[in-house]
Amino acid sequence: MTERKFTVIKGGAAAALSNNRKKFLSAFITDTRLMGVIGLYIHWELSNKDFVSDFHQFFYFDAEEYGFETYKSLLGSDPEALTIMEQTLIGGLGGSKVNVTEREATYLVQKFVAMNESLNIALPEGKAEYGFLLEEPVVLSEEEYRTLVDKLCTPIVSEYQLINYFLMRVFGRDFEAAAWLTTNDFPLDILPEEESATLCKNTIEEFYDENGFCSYLCESLIEFDGKYKLVVSEIYLDNCKVSGTKKRSSFFVTSAEAAMMLNHPEFITVYEILVEMEDFQRRFASLTIGSMQTIHDNGRLYLEFNKNNDHVNRKVFRLNEDIHGLYYATDYGQLIIAAYSLHEIHEIEKSLSRSEVGTCIVPTAKYEFKEPILYEFIQSDFDDFTEFLDFLNS
Repeated sequence: MTERKFTVIKGGAAAALSNNRKKFLSAFITDTRLMGVIGLYIHWELSNKDFVSDFHQFFYFDAEEYGFETYKSLLGSDPEALTIMEQTLIGGLGGSKVNVTEREATYLVQKFVAMNESLNIALPEGKAEYGFLLEEPVVLSEEEYRTLVDKLCTPIVSEYQLINYFLMRVFGRDFEAAAWLTTNDFPLDILPEEESATLCKNTIEEFYDENGFCSYLCESLIEFDGKYKLVVSEIYLDNCKVSGTKKRSSFFVTSAEAAMMLNHPEFITVYEILVEMEDFQRRFASLTIGSMQTIHDNGRLYLEFNKNNDHVNRKVFRLNEDIHGLYYATDYGQLIIAAYSLHEIHEIEKSLSRSEVGTCIVPTAKYEFKEPILYEFIQSDFDDFTEFLDFLNS
């Protein structure tokens, strides 16, 4: 067996791909197509008589708007670098990893490249590395396509999950995926707007008619182009598939009304950071792999996403409930963590205390708010969270 090790090649991965034999080793996708996004990973072996190396490719696809959005690669076998790359690109999707064949992986790359071309969206950098996947067109048979669809979609386990996914896809005008959830052909463009919209919240109620037949009344808050609408619809099911829809009403609501509908509690714990920020950031880095990071005037915000999409399987669906927790490290020595449930804030507190960070922070306050307040603090001119609250209460 030839030992694989990282080798520096003049010209980088693109040169290695053109000058060496490529052998497909494995690939996986995330079963998150019903959320509108997919992560794809492909593992190759590159070799010649003097050289062997692993080559890893990551693709991020958005089925609603952006198509083939992001591409990353790694030449060699650095486990830590590979984990960081995977978590950064697809760690927040919340799905399971499902093995796919080389043929299936190639088909997906070609499909989303075609989407970019049809929408006149530029392809991500790195085409010299993934361009070989576009050389021989892959056309799947009906059976092959159905097999791939089953891999792309998480199993449907309840009527609530089915309805929420269906409405998410329909309002996003992603009719291809919406059709996978139906029993037959019926118009899918009855409910959505003319442009793609985001399903922010959906409330489901069972309705029984005089004959005992059950349908589902849905109140859906959607957002598009900075505007909000409330759409009331009736959904009909048959054998855990959508068999029909009917729009009952649709009207605009103000941003303030939408904010009230989306309100939820927020639990916050404040810590004092006991070491220099550079030391803290070094220790904190391992905890935030895969989190979405945004830089603000007074600190950095990290969004940690759930490891699954179970929030879709609820009678009341909220899009932002895919967030497990928020971490805001201020430039002035405070770490503020927030979560939307008591269970989640306790999990984050325990995780912090058991980590390397736990020895350099000390909790100073805990709060429960009826509505989110952390973002308001981040956007304020205050440096200290307690002073911010004192101002609000004055």
